[in-house]
Amino acid sequence: MKQKILMTMPSMIIIFALIALISLPASASAETYTDDEIADAIFRAEGGEKATYLYGIRSIPYTDEADARKICLNTIKDNRKRYTEYGHKEYDTFLKFLGSRYAPTKGKGVSEYAKKVNKNWLGNVRFFLKKERQEKEGK
Repeated sequence: MKQKILMTMPSMIIIFALIALISLPASASAETYTDDEIADAIFRAEGGEKATYLYGIRSIPYTDEADARKICLNTIKDNRKRYTEYGHKEYDTFLKFLGSRYAPTKGKGVSEYAKKVNKNWLGNVRFFLKKERQEKEGK
């Protein structure tokens, strides 16, 4: 009887390890979005057409929505490179890393007001990303 239990223990460990490995790509792919999808979600999270600052762009002057979108897309693209180079060491998803740059909640020069309003940025962007996917899929 003891021998049967001991023989199955390594099998159980292998099974649990395989389950863990299989679930990793699923969690990573859950946050795989195109730059355009992220920009669309940021636009909506920042207030859409009614926003005072389109796409949440405050630090760079822009002329119209297309210009603001271009700035947003450049920010996303540039931060994808940074995430690949070093951001992945501190943040487990690209969206978390992007949020730390786009809407920081800590660090030098981040006001208490900014910390307060920025804390919801990631959740809001994820909400609109999910909503956009569901709308595309007709759910």
